[in-house]
Amino acid sequence: MTEDERWDRLLKIRTTGRDDSNADQYRYPYEPTPYPVLERLAGQGLITRKNTLLDYGCGKGRVSFFLSFQTRCRSVGIEYDERIFGSAQANRESAAGGGRTTFFHGRAEDFKVPAEADRIFFFNPFSEEILKKVMGRIRDSWYENPREILLFFYYPSDEYVSFLMTDPDLMFEDEIDCRDLFDGKDPRERILIFSMEGID
Repeated sequence: MTEDERWDRLLKIRTTGRDDSNADQYRYPYEPTPYPVLERLAGQGLITRKNTLLDYGCGKGRVSFFLSFQTRCRSVGIEYDERIFGSAQANRESAAGGGRTTFFHGRAEDFKVPAEADRIFFFNPFSEEILKKVMGRIRDSWYENPREILLFFYYPSDEYVSFLMTDPDLMFEDEIDCRDLFDGKDPRERILIFSMEGID
């Protein structure tokens, strides 16, 4: 049994496999975040039961279910693909700790960020163009309800990194190195952490 299958069974969900049936130049294929990466993130102490996590491009809900299970945080997932969103909802019915998760079907750039959301996760769900619009939504939420917001970017593209490092509203905090979890020493195997607490 693979690590993915073991965790899926423990969490009583089905999230394995890639799906690019509705992918295009703006919205990228569904590919679940590897569980070892999520284990490493959960072990950092940056997400607790006091936090509300937002997962953009949540797919079948793996990030939401795992982090809610491990850290007891509340979790909100946004998914554009209606069929994959249906899988997330079906998983929620059976998931261990599914009661702490909520999913929304729609476009990320149209989603109004909840006032309590203070931890945000991205695994390259969409283009830089959409990311900029999403960051505008997050910024609006921050202005309406100032709070510490931490943003986690797993396996970031060069385009994402260039944009994030030059966004004046973001402060680079740290990175979680995940290269040792996989063969090949891929330099993109990391989670970049940014904060939005320094806005005046």
